[in-house]
Amino acid sequence: MRLLIATTNPNKLREIRHALGDALGEIRVALSTLADLPPIAEPDETGETFQENARLKAFYYGRHVAQTAGPEVLTVAEDSGLVVDALDGDPGVHSARFLRPDATYSERFAEIYQRLAARPAAPRDARFICALAVVRGDHLLFETAGTIEGEISDTPRGSGGFGYDPIFYYPPYGQTLAEVADEQKMRVAHRGHAFRTLAGWLAAGKT
Repeated sequence: MRLLIATTNPNKLREIRHALGDALGEIRVALSTLADLPPIAEPDETGETFQENARLKAFYYGRHVAQTAGPEVLTVAEDSGLVVDALDGDPGVHSARFLRPDATYSERFAEIYQRLAARPAAPRDARFICALAVVRGDHLLFETAGTIEGEISDTPRGSGGFGYDPIFYYPPYGQTLAEVADEQKMRVAHRGHAFRTLAGWLAAGKT
């Protein structure tokens, strides 16, 4: 089985490989990424939900993959981000482009804290969501999503993880996701949940 993960983000790829784990060997999956293909322009992510964007990207890259790598390749695309209730769901589907595409995460954290400060009585509930879609060419084969519930920490903490992890406090651990080891994070994180579900689907041989 040939599986292409439609990302060039090394941090996401590391977590995806971790989540798929032993399933890759057990079901003999040959894993590749966009880095293994000729350069492909990114699509406009116009979906209003993570699932819509995951599906959009899967179809977009799936069509390219069918032309360059063969029609039998499965293409997996994901869309993920941080949803903060007190900010009406922001940064949400715009998480990777929040403020502007080249903004640093320090700048994004500062903006989130500034907006929260304007709503001091609002709960700081937040969640990470990861939606994924699997296609073969123009055929949608599988979709799923993973979520982790938490809250925005008082200040950024920790040097692990990536993205918004330093401001995402996970109450059962009493730490942000940037303060825990990768193994601990992936046990509960949104991307871990979604890709372990994918591994189960692949193992069931429903492709």
